[in-house]
Amino acid sequence: TPVDAAAKRSPNPRRGFWTLPAGYLEARETVMDGARREALEEACAEIAVGDLFAVYNIPRISQDHLFFRATLLRDAVPCGPESLEVPLFRWDEIPEAELAFPTTHWALAHYREIAGQAAFAVRTNPPGD
Repeated sequence: TPVDAAAKRSPNPRRGFWTLPAGYLEARETVMDGARREALEEACAEIAVGDLFAVYNIPRISQDHLFFRATLLRDAVPCGPESLEVPLFRWDEIPEAELAFPTTHWALAHYREIAGQAAFAVRTNPPGD
């Protein structure tokens, strides 16, 4: 069973590398609405946003990255205008050497840790990062 929809980035930085659908919030947008919008824009993926599972602080670029568990509402995930490709990967197929950002690596590892758990602590930056 596929576990993850990833998008090969069209814009820079890191064009051609894989990431999870993500982006910036728009004015007066909730984080959950932003997650739904970004998944739709980047992967044409309609999702039901679930639990927040990770918050990463990236002070050198003045960003905070929030990751949610989500469920695809339909199996088809066509390519959005901000992506070059949008396949569904099984865990053993994820091209880890081609992931775009450290937070993508962290989120995948942390998601794998909490998979199947109903209750868990929200994950944060790994030690030393």
